[in-house]
Amino acid sequence: MEPWQLHEWFADYLDACNRHDLAAIRELVTPTVRRAHLPAGVESWTEDLADLFAAFPDWRWKVIQVVAEDDRIAAHLRGSGTHVGAYRGIAPTRRHVNVAEFTILRLADGRITAATMSGDFELREQLTS
Repeated sequence: MEPWQLHEWFADYLDACNRHDLAAIRELVTPTVRRAHLPAGVESWTEDLADLFAAFPDWRWKVIQVVAEDDRIAAHLRGSGTHVGAYRGIAPTRRHVNVAEFTILRLADGRITAATMSGDFELREQLTS
């Protein structure tokens, strides 16, 4: 894909994420996607997102910057939402959180084949401090 196509693809992916549309997200991720330091596979990917969306029903991402080259997309995002459900063992706090997120995606045939993402340390820190 050309860089402008990668930018458009990422905008569509982020739109599906912000709509919490797990079926649409699943179509944009290969079944065997590799994730650095996380379980592989689209099922693990969507389960992690489902857990996030259940705990933060208003969760949304905003783009700070996207860089696209060859078959890769690097993105700096801000994620935010209100903690109203249990998240990774943390009981609901009703706190609104706003965190920086970074991701690098590798695509093939319009689907994510590999991803490296910042962890959720900052999110958990805001919930527990």
